[in-house]
Amino acid sequence: MRDLKSVLFLMFVFISAWVVTANAKEADVKLLESFQNTVIDLAEKMKQSVVGVSPVPNRLRQKGSHDAPSDMMPHGQRGPNTPPGSGTGVIIDKKGLIVTNNHVVGDADEVEIHLPDKSKWIGKVIGKDPDTDLALVRIEAKKELSAAVIGDSDKVKVGQWVMAIGNPFGLDQTVTVGVISALGRENVNLARYENFLQTDASINPGNSGGPLFNIRGEVVGINTAIISFAQGIGFAIPSNMAQSVTQQLLTKGKVVRGWLGVGIQLITPELADQFGVKEGTGVLVNEVFEGEPANKAGVLSGDVILKVNDKEVDRPNMLARLIAGNQPGDKIKLDLLRNRETKRIFVELSERKGEAVTASLPKQQESFFGLYVQELTPEFLEQNKMKDEKGLIITKVDPGSPAEQEGVKEGDLLKEIKREKVDDMETFNKVTEKLPQNEEILLLIAREGRSFFVVLKSDEK
Repeated sequence: MRDLKSVLFLMFVFISAWVVTANAKEADVKLLESFQNTVIDLAEKMKQSVVGVSPVPNRLRQKGSHDAPSDMMPHGQRGPNTPPGSGTGVIIDKKGLIVTNNHVVGDADEVEIHLPDKSKWIGKVIGKDPDTDLALVRIEAKKELSAAVIGDSDKVKVGQWVMAIGNPFGLDQTVTVGVISALGRENVNLARYENFLQTDASINPGNSGGPLFNIRGEVVGINTAIISFAQGIGFAIPSNMAQSVTQQLLTKGKVVRGWLGVGIQLITPELADQFGVKEGTGVLVNEVFEGEPANKAGVLSGDVILKVNDKEVDRPNMLARLIAGNQPGDKIKLDLLRNRETKRIFVELSERKGEAVTASLPKQQESFFGLYVQELTPEFLEQNKMKDEKGLIITKVDPGSPAEQEGVKEGDLLKEIKREKVDDMETFNKVTEKLPQNEEILLLIAREGRSFFVVLKSDEK
């Protein structure tokens, strides 16, 4: 359903058909009018808490703060009669707190707020969180504002009616109605932590940062993105995530998240077979960073994380989001699978720190599954600013080889073969000599400071 008119027309068809077949009286027709009036009243009331957001003149940022893939369109992009960065916001406090998208405010410290009564105010950006694409703005209003009620997004269900209000293409106070199409959408590539509500309520450029209401008039989402080549596919940040983020922005000016200190990856069918788990169950730990919480608690590379605080996980994004939902200092419970046996570990989280990368190559030596390796030398480590790295540098990958087919690249580090460490050529030769024919080989590879497992399949060594 693309707009309110379409929804009401469809309801009219259904109810009219029922009225005719049942030989209903005038009272039955009023059922349709009652539904229509409910939507009208809800829209009129909810519009009072929705505002327009645009950069302050002469202080526009020089470049966008939010880059999306070519098939995605952040709503802050320019449309007809829409200033650059224009979007929508929702008032969450009667004293003047407003939630919008980070990509709407961009690099600005101040934005122009357009209230429903047509008055304009300068709002101060008091906090931004690019990882969820949220921002918090405050205006010093001279009167109490109409604040929206925040609902519980965990109770949202597919098929539930919702209403979006915003300023698409500069057309302020536009109301559209639809349903929740899906929950928990990830890999949209608009933010680090994604758990979007998907809706078919019509959303367009300029709706960014605006509210998604349920039929009780509660905000269940903050509209943030559309797929530009599709119809009826829009995304909203769940209200519970938005509320958690904005509370930290209000009290701290930034968002602080829990940090486990591991590298993780999706479990493919090949990896599931190697580690003794069902496909779609758990998340594979491919690296444990020394000195970080997971390392201190005894988590190992090759562990499969099955649950976090009794909540099952099956995707890396989900695990990252669950960990980030905790604060540094929180103690969490992890259920693991290690060597095909379950294990429970308690980890005290810390705050995330910086990352490191690797670089260029020495000459190649031994070949294995189409990849060539060389020992790491002190000179190479110093030249490439690598500290305490263990493994063999991959200097070449043959085109079409099993290694290339699995995404192994020149410059990667080979750290393990079938869970055995290979820190020098002597160990490498001993491990590879005893490998049986016609067997899948599990490798641990490191790239730019992060590790991942691959499974090589070949009849040759």
